[in-house]
Amino acid sequence: MIIYGLSTCAVCQRARKDIEASGKDVDFRDIRADPLTEAELAELIVEFGDRLVDRSSNDYRALNDWLKNSEAEAQIAAKPKVMARPVIRDGDTLYLGWDEAVQSALLAG
Repeated sequence: MIIYGLSTCAVCQRARKDIEASGKDVDFRDIRADPLTEAELAELIVEFGDRLVDRSSNDYRALNDWLKNSEAEAQIAAKPKVMARPVIRDGDTLYLGWDEAVQSALLAG
């Protein structure tokens, strides 16, 4: 299982801790230190669309108007912190966030 996020993100840290506590192996990838490739980002955009960009964040609000009106790929490539997180890959399945639905899917069994 891979968690894509930021090492400084409290939600990412909580997801990693909870998943590891359930006995599963987790690889954590800090998307600032090791940015997503174009192919990886394209796959996430296909899966989540515009939900992949956290438009409520200060980092998003700090983007210039040109970037705010650009595609999600350009926004995340320019400023990885605007990506909604965590993104969790469990085999071929992708999850966005760490809400109850994601927790029950990944922690059950």
